[in-house]
Amino acid sequence: MRALLLCLFGLVTASPDFALAQMKLPSKAAPGANEVRYFTSIDGLMDGNADVVLKETRQGKNVTAAVLDVCYPAEKGSDRKDRFVANLAVNGQNLTGATQTVSDKLPVTIKLTRKPTGDSFEFRGQITVGQTVTEVTSSDNSDLSEKEFLDNQTTDDGITPAPKDFTEVSPESVGVRVKLDAALDYLKSLKGEAVEVGLGSLTVSCDAMRAGEQTINLTVDPDHAAALIARAKSAPGVIAAGWTSGSMEMDRTIRFAAAEWRDGDKINKDKIASAVSSVLARTLAAKADAAAWNANTGKLKLTFKRPSQVYPALGLTESVEITALVSPDKPGASDRLILWISSPVITTSDEAAGPRLNLSEESSGDEEGGEPKNDNGSVDALAKEFKGQRWDADKSVWK
Repeated sequence: MRALLLCLFGLVTASPDFALAQMKLPSKAAPGANEVRYFTSIDGLMDGNADVVLKETRQGKNVTAAVLDVCYPAEKGSDRKDRFVANLAVNGQNLTGATQTVSDKLPVTIKLTRKPTGDSFEFRGQITVGQTVTEVTSSDNSDLSEKEFLDNQTTDDGITPAPKDFTEVSPESVGVRVKLDAALDYLKSLKGEAVEVGLGSLTVSCDAMRAGEQTINLTVDPDHAAALIARAKSAPGVIAAGWTSGSMEMDRTIRFAAAEWRDGDKINKDKIASAVSSVLARTLAAKADAAAWNANTGKLKLTFKRPSQVYPALGLTESVEITALVSPDKPGASDRLILWISSPVITTSDEAAGPRLNLSEESSGDEEGGEPKNDNGSVDALAKEFKGQRWDADKSVWK
């Protein structure tokens, strides 16, 4: 018997498919014990755009209870989601139920048949939402154990309430996780504040609807981030608030002593902007054109101009745009600052007097995160100017 068990264990280890099949068998719990299984896809619902969870409670091979949870676009092509959850009556292979949708309060009726087909299952029938009838024909559906299902639901919103420094999170990027029923009031409280709200984070995903929580992404001047986080933590319905990943990339960031670049306890942004602009004008072989700090995000937008070499005789002009961000290297008091610059974004235009050539092009920048060809060692030059350090990604230390 021991040898047989060892052989079976070897087969399970060698073949994931076999292992999954074994997991579908009733557990070795006492006869008649309940087992919970999940289906996380049923093809064809809502034009294939539905996020489906069917939870079954079984005794042996018999289904004793079932709950169908369907999340889907409220309108065709819309990011807004609606959802319904229905307790299904089980009568042999038939699953039936009725409910209404959470947001739009549409009536829902469900009539399905469930048929085992070897190691998988087939579902057929109709689901009606409002006036829309969906014919369900879905075969080859595999189920999951409760542990597998819960493991797949684990998500990380990246919120770090108290980071030791800004090497894994960005000083201007804040995340606030709030209960759905409190999200609107929290968002309204941000009106008039010097902060930008990530538009994408306003969309309530299916995961958020099921969790009852939504994560709002904010961009704020690093000088104000700690205060924003503290206020968020005390707001009704807020579950967590802290820094998250943002625009800052470590391979384009330097760290340097703060003393020379402060005016009292505040960063001398004018002095930093002047120094950065001077260095970049040299490395980019361009003339500084404009520099402006964004009051909401604390980012510095720098613009440079230089003659285009695409067709010199036409006298075209390249505009080079770079974004910079400066902050203490960690939350709270610090004697060091960090400075990040974006990759250059270059556009070409005809700025000559008289009639002008209309040009169309895609903006060029560094989409892959590496050193762009036209950067000309700008980060190294800034590190030299500020007597700073660069990040060693292999050792995860400043060098």
